[in-house]
Amino acid sequence: MKNKAAALAKLHHAPPLFVLPNAWDAASARVFEDAGFPAVGTTSAGIAYALGHADRQKIGLAEMAEAVGRIARAVQVPVSADMEAGYGDVARAVSAVLDAGAVGMNLEDATHERGRALFTPDEQADRIREARRTADARGIPLVINARTDLFLVAEDPGVEPVFEAIERLNVYRHAGADCLFAPGITDKLRIEALAKAVRGPLNVLAGAGTPPVAELELLGVACLSVGSGPMRATMDLTRRIANELRESGTYTLITGETLPYADANRLMDRRGS
Repeated sequence: MKNKAAALAKLHHAPPLFVLPNAWDAASARVFEDAGFPAVGTTSAGIAYALGHADRQKIGLAEMAEAVGRIARAVQVPVSADMEAGYGDVARAVSAVLDAGAVGMNLEDATHERGRALFTPDEQADRIREARRTADARGIPLVINARTDLFLVAEDPGVEPVFEAIERLNVYRHAGADCLFAPGITDKLRIEALAKAVRGPLNVLAGAGTPPVAELELLGVACLSVGSGPMRATMDLTRRIANELRESGTYTLITGETLPYADANRLMDRRGS
């Protein structure tokens, strides 16, 4: 695990830009690995949806860790786990991640509490330090990806959140985070400002309006992840399959550009990590 953790950390520091796809089960993880990606992340939303829950910590730690473990066992590349805000106990979440075989972890500053959207920077720094102490006690250099949800919860469009985001992410870096994640930012000028001002590798989230990988690399971004996007795209394809089958009684969507059964079986019929 130490070697996988070191490999994952190194991917955030060397060009080209590190693209981290996010899996929600063993099959999607195998697909991403087979495509040649050097590491796989998990998507908390995607896993929650697949297991019958809404996102935002509606799933419990044990169920999330079990899903992460299945993904980690399915692949040979390093896995980074999206553990949301830590499910109320950061130390237990870190231990669960390591027990599952993952070597990286997202820890966000969203509280998922009514009336208070984000932890204060100092509170989140304490949580990051707790995560680092827990991993160090296990002898694993866990790659902590500290996430600020500031751009997702900013209510006043007249207030520029970049300055607060820079402050937050630098506090998180000083507390022991390896890399810094700011989902919800798509504007090139903001991305570039953030990349220049934060004191660690910047991770952004792919979405509508996000510049392509080549442009992000020029802007100074170190890592791009895709979050629940592929899983939601899969859900939409399934909905279109359902609509075609119900409305027209045809099934072109499952007989056209579909992975052949034999290829799917071969993909899954091998050992993971």
